[in-house]
Amino acid sequence: MQSGFPPKPALLQACWDEKLATGSLGIPPDETETTPSQQNSDDILYCEVEAHPSVEKEKPTREDSETDLEIEDTEKFFTIGQKELYLEACRLVGVVPASYFIRNMEESCVNLNHHGLGPKGTKAIAITLVSNTTILKLELEDNAIMEEGVLSLMEMLHENYYLQELNMSDNDLGLEGARIISDFLQENNSSLWKLKLSGNNFKEESAALLCQALSSNYRIRSLNLSHNQFSDVAGEHLGQMLALNVGLQSLNLSWNHFHIRGAVALCNGLRSNVTLKKLDVSMNGFGNEGALALGDVLRLNSCLVYIDISSNGITNEGASRISKGLEVNESLQVLKLFLNPMSMEGAVYLIMSIKRNPKSRMEELDISNILVTEQFVKVLDGVCAIHPQLDVLYKGLQGLSSKKTTSLWTNPMKLIQNYTEQQKISTVEFFKSLNPAGSMIMPVGDFRKAMIQQNKVPINPYQVRELLKKLDEKNGMVDFSCLM
Repeated sequence: MQSGFPPKPALLQACWDEKLATGSLGIPPDETETTPSQQNSDDILYCEVEAHPSVEKEKPTREDSETDLEIEDTEKFFTIGQKELYLEACRLVGVVPASYFIRNMEESCVNLNHHGLGPKGTKAIAITLVSNTTILKLELEDNAIMEEGVLSLMEMLHENYYLQELNMSDNDLGLEGARIISDFLQENNSSLWKLKLSGNNFKEESAALLCQALSSNYRIRSLNLSHNQFSDVAGEHLGQMLALNVGLQSLNLSWNHFHIRGAVALCNGLRSNVTLKKLDVSMNGFGNEGALALGDVLRLNSCLVYIDISSNGITNEGASRISKGLEVNESLQVLKLFLNPMSMEGAVYLIMSIKRNPKSRMEELDISNILVTEQFVKVLDGVCAIHPQLDVLYKGLQGLSSKKTTSLWTNPMKLIQNYTEQQKISTVEFFKSLNPAGSMIMPVGDFRKAMIQQNKVPINPYQVRELLKKLDEKNGMVDFSCLM
């Protein structure tokens, strides 16, 4: 398939003039004489409508519009026009309209996952989105969109400057799909910043194409390439890309096939990367050698705040190597090591490295498959005295009596409510008093630190964790307004 993007046809205006003159726009398929075969399918996308060039959400006036779509400058007609445009697109490409899309085309988020659109159904959606100014997030997971559907979407993004998030996961796009997406990414000319491409059977060749494009792309900030077939050669391509990319802030590479060689290559790229904040490489095969490379990254990288390296075959030896980086790192806040074959010995390496780093910003260490002892908890309490924002998730305590368990998990909200009733203040006022800014939201780490350090209500780290579950915690922020 030719993956380049064709120029927009010069007959755009004439196309619409003819439809309006014949009254074909919006007429059901059995009442019109127009047939899909009368137009070149590659031209349909641009023959339907052209997007307004502004990236601001303004409804274009008739004078500055390039089509006759907006005949009357009313919100009602604009809405009806979008619906009729989609129905006409479905008729032209020969598919049944998706009623969900019709009902939600005015929403900012449209979820069409698992709708069985196929390439033609996707093309009808793309035709409509050329002029849509309300949809910011589009979910198209598991729709068998294939190469034709991907090409339609990429062509649409050349004209639509409103769509910001696109999910094309689980569509088995393969090498040709990767080629089409890569051609688009090299141009840096859309508002798209979040792209999900999980489960698309991308292999080494696909990685080479995508990484070549991403090396110079600065618009994509969040990329999900999980559940693909990337192995060590792909890891080398990704490492080279990360050394050059200046846009990515979040990268998900979980459930691939990286081993030592790929892991080391990835980490080499991370050493010089200055923008990536969140990295998920869980469910791979880094092993202890990969853990050593990651420890070196933590010594040099001052941007990463979140790393998930769960289930990577890392033992106590690997934990020791990672801890060397934690001793000097000043940026990392979350480290997930769940389901690695470590024991309490490895856990001690990690928490002691945090204790030895006065500038550590660690807020969460996930070792929740490890069963620890009361002695470990005492050591952890000493670490938390220095870093009260830290929360360590572990499996449980060996030999802990039921009485002690009950005292550890006493409902923290009830304790706080008892205090506020005595002081004749609201629960919200209590939480706001913990925030120096006095606002209704605050970072999770700051909240955890404030709860541990306050002396009005005795709260332990386990109870703080329960509080966070009850509060509206999103994107690392705690929102007290849910208590109002």
